[in-house]
This record gives sequence, structure tokens and C-alpha cells, in this order.
Amino acid sequence: MGGFCGVTAEGDCVSDLFFGTDYHSHLGTHRGGLATLGSKGFQRSIHNIQNAPFRSKFEHDISRFEGSVGIGVISDTDPQPLVMCSHLGSFAIVTVGLIANIEALKHELFDGNYAQLQYSTTSGMVGPTEVVSALIATQASIIDGVRYVQRRIEGSCSLLIVTDDGRLYAARDRYGRTPVVIGRKEGATIALMESCALPNLGYTHLRDLGPGEMVEMEPDGVTTVIEPGEQMAICAFMWVYYGYPASSYEGRNVEMARYRCGSALAKRDEGLTVDAACGIPDSGTSHALGYAHEKGIKYCRPFVKYTPTWARSFMPSDQRQREHVASMKLIPIPGLIRDRRLVFCDDSIVRGTQLGKQADRLYGEGCRETHVRIACPPLLYPCRFINFSRSKSEYDLITRRYIRGKEGEGADVAKYADPSSEAYRGMVEYIREKLNLTSLAFQTLDDLIGAIGLPADRLCTYCWTGRDVSCGGGCPGCPCRQSPG
Repeated sequence: MGGFCGVTAEGDCVSDLFFGTDYHSHLGTHRGGLATLGSKGFQRSIHNIQNAPFRSKFEHDISRFEGSVGIGVISDTDPQPLVMCSHLGSFAIVTVGLIANIEALKHELFDGNYAQLQYSTTSGMVGPTEVVSALIATQASIIDGVRYVQRRIEGSCSLLIVTDDGRLYAARDRYGRTPVVIGRKEGATIALMESCALPNLGYTHLRDLGPGEMVEMEPDGVTTVIEPGEQMAICAFMWVYYGYPASSYEGRNVEMARYRCGSALAKRDEGLTVDAACGIPDSGTSHALGYAHEKGIKYCRPFVKYTPTWARSFMPSDQRQREHVASMKLIPIPGLIRDRRLVFCDDSIVRGTQLGKQADRLYGEGCRETHVRIACPPLLYPCRFINFSRSKSEYDLITRRYIRGKEGEGADVAKYADPSSEAYRGMVEYIREKLNLTSLAFQTLDDLIGAIGLPADRLCTYCWTGRDVSCGGGCPGCPCRQSPG
């Protein structure tokens, strides 16, 4: 996915920019970048962070950066920030999101011989940020350009822009699929995606941008230049998995939502008797604590995660590498496993490969029963809006492989989202058998929405339902199943 940070200050912004960007490192492991505007113009640095964290790659660059305004990014798409020269002047830009219609836009913009931009890139590719920049440059102003981006892009795009006259703009995706949070302290204003960065940098939370809102930022505050829209579809999966526990989006804290998720799972498990509740590290931990508290049972850690050198397992593009990383980073504690009945909470099941292997390891260590509770409903549709996973096909999902095997191509997937249906129960039982679990249960969508605490029509739940609130076509069966936005 990725995350960004932008700072404008009365004095030097570099330290806050550096650490503010670093607080987004959990959102991606491909590239990191910083750009500031100072006395010598734009300064920029981009590093590959696949084999070393952002901080260690950039700590030697910081001494040469200076300026009162800057932007930074953790990116899993293209090398960023980009510095562009156009009829609008020079500007630095970072983007986070997913452009589903990127190929059509590339053809329109670049095959049509648009000459608005001179690129300052390192990849030799035309990536999402170049496309967004080109769209902006077709318009009469930066603000008009961002409006145009919001209309043209299918998927999502939140962005930060620094112009060559020192203006910092922050814009949230049209439907607010990803958060943009504004913080303030004396003499500085910051925009970022993870609010957990604010307190340690001395900022207080000012507000979240609304869906589609764009603001011009100054050291003493922000001014709205594009009014927020009425429709919002912020990704519900942020509270389930990839949001940071200390962060809050739309006033709803991630850790507290995960506790409530675990509690809801426990309430539906009235007949289950186990010795302890456990979480698959890391995001399953919070769900398991909520489960244990509700059940009045012990919480324990039969797996300990070795974090100093192993990357997050969903990041490598190669499936075998993902599986290898997953098997190496979790270390069992035999004394907490042998002869015990354990319930494990996890955030989700995508392919099922890793969870099945961990179940086999548990039985190998003498576990009597392995019960698994998943904090969200079954994933039935690959995300088409923010790129939170690396699934290249819907058949990467264990649910879709089951449905194809059961009914062939073209099956009615929607019926598998209904927990009261025979189709749903058959799918869950297949997954349970496939992963060799004693029992398996998924969160209901209503319980998940209740745990988050936002109205259902303000959340995107497409990956579970195939429906998207931004679509006016009347789901189910409307075109949002084929194209987002």
C-alpha cells in the first residue's frame, strides 16, 4: 500500500519530516523517499528499502536536506517523490492508492503526445505518480488538476504536493478510502496517514480531511481549497489488519476496534471450551486479547515473532519466499502448546498457506485442539481500490478456489457472503479441513462494522461483499463488481 507525510514549518522541517515518514514504514517495504524545498531549490532522495529499514537508508542523507517544507513517502508502487516541471511550474509530488484504469490513462496522456511535463524519475517506467502528475498538468492550476485527478481515476489516490513557491497541498482520495490526518504544533503543521506519529513529534490532532478534500497547509493552519464530498468509503480492513494499533481514523482507534472484534468473536463462541486464547502475531494479538477478556480465559503466546531481521510475510512478490519468511519468523514455545486446547485469533485468511503450516506445527508440538477465529468475514473479492494485498488473481484467495472447484467459472459469489447460507457453511468447512483445524469461524460483517463504530455506508467492505458504497448502480449485480470508483 504505502503512506506519506508532509510538513510545513516556520523553521526547518527536516527532522519532523524524517521521523513522520518513518512512522509509515509498516505500510510498505519497497521504496522510501524524501523531498524538501530550501534555499537551493528542491532536494530529493529515494532509496530501495526492501533489505533495510527506511531510517537506516536515510539517516546519512538527512544532514544535506534543508528547508521549511517537504514531503516523504513509503511506497510499494513507483519511486517517489517525483519532481516535475510543467506549465504550472515545478512541483514535488507523492501519491498513495491504486489506479485501476492506469493503462487507459497512460495511452491517453502519453501516446497522445502531451508535452506538459519533464520527468525527474529513476525507474524508466511510467508509474502511478507520473500519471497523476500528467493529469494535473493538463489543467489550468494545481487545484483544478487535483479535481481532474479525482474525477478521472478509478480506484483511489491521496496525494501531497509542494510547489516551487513553497505551497504545501494535501488531498484525500475522492471517497476517503485512505485517511489523511492533519496535526498542529507551535510553528508547524503536518499531514500524514498514521495519526500515531503525532504525539511523539509534539503535534496535536487538528482534524481528518474529509473525502475528496484538498487543503493548502501553512505553519499556522490549513485552508480548504476543495470542499469534502458527502460519500465516504474508508477501507474497513485498516482496523482489521494494516492500520497501526496506536492510530485512529475518523476518530476510531485501531487497537480498541480490534479488542471489540475479539470480544464479538468470543460472544458467538458460547459452546467452545479451551485452555487459552492466542493471537497470530502481530495483528491477531489485539483480537485475541479482546477474545480472552470477553471469555474470561487466559491469554498466552505459543508463538513468538522474531522481528529484527524478517520482513512482513505478505510483502515478497514470490509465494515461496513469503512462505519461507513466514515459517522462519514465528518461533514456537512448546510448553505453552503441548496437551492444550488453544483458540487462535488472526486478522484474515487470504491463501491459507501460512495458517495451515502453523496448524501443522502446533500439532507437531503436541497441541490437542487448534481452533481458529478470524476477525473479518471471508475474503471473496480482491481489493480494487487501495492495493492492500499483492494478490494477482482472484484465485489467490482460498475462498475463490473453493467456489471455482465447486461451481466452475461464473458462479454466483454473493451467496457465499451470507453466513446463514449452505454455500457459506460449505466453504468454511472446506477451509477448516484444508487447513487441518479443529474448528474455524469468521467474524460477521455486522459485528465487524459494530466493532469499528462507523456507519456501514461510510465504510468500504468490497473485499467481503463485492459491493461498494461509492457506486450508484444499486448493488448487488451492478457494475461495481466489474470496475471500481
